[in-house]
Amino acid sequence: MTTYDERANLSDLSATAGEVRRCVESVIEGKPEVVRLSLTVLLAEGHLLIEDVPGVGKTMLAKALAKTVDCSVRRIQFTPDLLPSDITGVSVYDQQRKDFEFKPGAVFAQIVIGDEINRASPKTQSALLESMEERQVTIDGQTYQLPDPFMVVATQNPVEMEGTYPLPEAQRDRFMVRVSIGYPSPAAELEMLDVHGGASPLDDLQPVAHAHDIAKLIETVRGVHVSDAVRRYAVELVAATRTHPDLRLGASPRATLHLLRASKAAAALAGREFALPDDVQSLAVPVLAHRLLPTAQAQLNRRTAEQMVSEILQRVPVPAVGPGPSAPGGPMPAAAPGGSGVPGPYGQPQPPGPRPPLDRPQSGQARGY
Repeated sequence: MTTYDERANLSDLSATAGEVRRCVESVIEGKPEVVRLSLTVLLAEGHLLIEDVPGVGKTMLAKALAKTVDCSVRRIQFTPDLLPSDITGVSVYDQQRKDFEFKPGAVFAQIVIGDEINRASPKTQSALLESMEERQVTIDGQTYQLPDPFMVVATQNPVEMEGTYPLPEAQRDRFMVRVSIGYPSPAAELEMLDVHGGASPLDDLQPVAHAHDIAKLIETVRGVHVSDAVRRYAVELVAATRTHPDLRLGASPRATLHLLRASKAAAALAGREFALPDDVQSLAVPVLAHRLLPTAQAQLNRRTAEQMVSEILQRVPVPAVGPGPSAPGGPMPAAAPGGSGVPGPYGQPQPPGPRPPLDRPQSGQARGY
């Protein structure tokens, strides 16, 4: 395992992240994009919502991600009779001490796995709101801080209706990314029969990083540079969801912040000290789609939020990338003949003429399909 002094550099981050990905992919066959998104959420200090049909490995993915990191893990099976105190904890009167003693609930862990989160009542679901946003729990007027790092990995089934309660918009907005694993390819399913046929690969999974290692990787991600042009691009994408004619609820300012943090984590995983518009584009669908509410007419026309985000990506202009060194703070080359000489979004002068748009992700690609 790798240890770090103050903050991990990008090479250490890539090495540790590669080990975590390798271990998780040994359990979840044929879904490297889903694994990459899960790791991106972990390094971006977000929470992950895994939504898909039964039997495709939602809980397996959550448990595999938790087992690769040597930290405290608690699993909560959400049921209709689950109480908020089962999650947050409760104050119990101690007869000997003649005082109340706080008994921490299942949320007091570094990685919390919430299985079938939409099976609990809205009252119980709301017990996670404070912990997911503020990383603390308030019981009887006393505030208790949650451990660091802290991540909630929740699963839900979108097809069953009996005994389920849809997540409210306020709680969906607290999840940084929603992913769908999807069915495996025939080759991956055949390999799964060989690997999972005798025993669960989770039994042989060993941690490849400590919790304090992940905390230092998170600190490295915080230091990734984001230019003003990329920031404006993220804001314009989110603002476009609020004026889309087929959406009755657009993305919140929290969504903009999550999109920026996830882009920084994606850039660090790619070995870069700065974020690009490509990072924002590749994460726009998984970060924004689950927060949007289509209009009734759009639902009748079978238009999905993912399709609308893809349309917005096609419509919002991409900031231009100047020539020369890409790293921020590098030497600025001379302006091209006839150019404006005005520095571009990454500190480089802009040459004349139109710029070709960057490649855009296909609809559904970023969600793991």
